[in-house]
Amino acid sequence: MPTHIFFALLTSFLMSAAMTAQASLKLPSTVKVDRAALTFEEPCDPIISPAWREAQEIEGVKIEASPGCSPDNPAWIAAAVKGTNNISMDTLMKTGLSPDAIIKTDDLDGDGDPDRIIIKLEIMELNGKSPDFPGLVPTFDIAPGIQPGAWVFAPKTSGMSTENFESVRANPLLRLPSPVIRVEVGDIVQIVLENTHYFPHSIHLHGVDHPFSHGEHGGQDGVPQTSEVELMPGERRIYQFQARQPGTMFYHCHVQTHTHLAMGLAGMIVIEENRPNNWLQTLNIGAGHVRHPSVAVKEQYDQEYDLHYHAMDKELGEIIQKYNDPRLIARDMNQRYDITDASEDYYTLNGLSYPYTLRESLIIVEQDQKIKLRMLNSGGELIAVHTHGHHATITHYDGVEHNPIAQIMRDVFDMAPAQRLDLKLETIDDGKHSYGEGDWLIHDHREKGITTNGMAEGGSMSSIVYKSYLNGNGLPKVSHFGIDLSEYFTKEYYQRRYPIWQDLDDWSSLGSPGEREGLMPATQTSLIYALIGLLAGLLIYLIFAKREQIKLSTVAAVSRLRSPKGGNQ
Repeated sequence: MPTHIFFALLTSFLMSAAMTAQASLKLPSTVKVDRAALTFEEPCDPIISPAWREAQEIEGVKIEASPGCSPDNPAWIAAAVKGTNNISMDTLMKTGLSPDAIIKTDDLDGDGDPDRIIIKLEIMELNGKSPDFPGLVPTFDIAPGIQPGAWVFAPKTSGMSTENFESVRANPLLRLPSPVIRVEVGDIVQIVLENTHYFPHSIHLHGVDHPFSHGEHGGQDGVPQTSEVELMPGERRIYQFQARQPGTMFYHCHVQTHTHLAMGLAGMIVIEENRPNNWLQTLNIGAGHVRHPSVAVKEQYDQEYDLHYHAMDKELGEIIQKYNDPRLIARDMNQRYDITDASEDYYTLNGLSYPYTLRESLIIVEQDQKIKLRMLNSGGELIAVHTHGHHATITHYDGVEHNPIAQIMRDVFDMAPAQRLDLKLETIDDGKHSYGEGDWLIHDHREKGITTNGMAEGGSMSSIVYKSYLNGNGLPKVSHFGIDLSEYFTKEYYQRRYPIWQDLDDWSSLGSPGEREGLMPATQTSLIYALIGLLAGLLIYLIFAKREQIKLSTVAAVSRLRSPKGGNQ
């Protein structure tokens, strides 16, 4: 490199460094976000009655207590156990279910429980674009202010898709995840899918013992490429089976599976062991706690929970929030959306992300209990569920019992997409099964699994909470340790507008930095100074390179000025 160019660039660098160093000495002030300006939500859903937590009997159905913050509607449970055709009009009106949503008849084997089960499902859209106003409808928040576009299988309802005429919030029956279906070995089951959506759909009974074809509708494996034509909008189809093996299974749409399943058209299906007088909670909608366990489960366990893990891509969900025209949605989903370039942004447990998982999906236990956990991963990636303070035993893989001699006790449980695990969680305080009472986290040990759109804390986090660690509202007693979770129950936190650590000390050393005293942000300032330095260096280079011409021009100009003629001019 020529010497003059080297010196020019060196000069440019030194000028830029000096100006940047001078600017960096001016640190920004701290701006403390006023907590009074935050939009705080009630930790417990205010529309849910605390009376729902209590053990009770409705229509002769004994419903276990569920002391969590926001338990499921007990009327739903009574209707799911008895069938909507076998309950009073008063109870039915409290559910919002259609009178033919769950039909139970015919004790075919004479053992005291119905063996012919009809379940009617609709397909509903959540957080989609409205043709009537700019907002989304019906809305379903998975966390404060977080409303991903989604589709769900929902039980057939008798009312509006919203709570009422004045609200855009979704009818409580229309929610993530799709409900758990629970039937018994030997039951003759018909799942009637009524396509209330604008796209074709189907149901694939993943892992469920079912015949390939059905006399009325031909193929019934749910796959348009091999077994049946897509179910078009406005049509209905009956999927019929009589399962011969018990286990935790899966059902999902198999039309354009890479998008339809990811949008939320997926749920658990449980085939219970056959027992006399075994009236089952045919649909488990919402929180995951099975408040009316089967006879077989009660023979071995004190409680049962359904835990459905799912993940959603923000970009995919936004497609239904941009258009009302199904052609445009189909174009973007089927031709422009590339799942190989996609990422999962929202991680949910039973349809919700932290902190809303504290409302519904707590596993609430006491010492010396045996808890059955049925787990499903309907996301597109492997997850690794970690149980703090406990080692649980894997009893079943994909609905099939593992060899009892070889059953594995672990505290991290890997689950591939579509995989199911049954766990036995024992709360024996012996240092192996349990470390004792507490509020023990249960979460996906992939770090992104505890985020919501990249923000922690979020995702599918929940807790194994001992009753002694619950407060009167059914939430963990974290305030006893000086912990305040209220900031997480604000939209501002997930909008990245509130620094969660600003109040850790009196002078807010970890608060938000304000504007740099009369200067632009550091990155932008450095770039400007670098540009100034570069221009200065180029000017020096031009002067050096053209020095002879400049010298001659300067001498000539001086001579003209000194000449009599030049002076007169």
